[in-house]
Amino acid sequence: MTTTHSLTANPVLRVAPAAPAEAAAYFRANLVFHADVSDVAAALAGDGDPGFVVLDSRSTAAWDQGHIPGAVHLPTALIPEQAEQLLDRAVPVVTYCWGPGCNGATRAALALAELGYQVKEMLGGFEYWAREGFAFETWEGRERRAADVLTAPADSQDCGC
Repeated sequence: MTTTHSLTANPVLRVAPAAPAEAAAYFRANLVFHADVSDVAAALAGDGDPGFVVLDSRSTAAWDQGHIPGAVHLPTALIPEQAEQLLDRAVPVVTYCWGPGCNGATRAALALAELGYQVKEMLGGFEYWAREGFAFETWEGRERRAADVLTAPADSQDCGC
């Protein structure tokens, strides 16, 4: 049996977990705002329209270095003046930037939401797109790297999550 003293000394349980209903609401809300790289890739690889557009919010130099095939390029600073010409408000937008250490996709998602777009942020950004072995385009053409076994399954397309 666990004592109260041992729970408070445990850094994981120092703050008690939320009640299941609260946890469910939080995690459901998190999924409303985020999509992961493998889910975006699977939707784009499927037959037909995925039902969303992917938006790369990085600079032109970053875009040229590598981007998701079919993505719309719109740097965050240009969203207020150019989003209407490039995006349909009826189509959800999935934003991405460099990777987990960058909040550019979050800023782009905020700018789009403030303009009335439905938006999600792609977790992992371009870094995890490339690390998971998905094809990308550069100014020189199409590339693909081997999947990093620390980010993607080595022998399967499905991570099981």
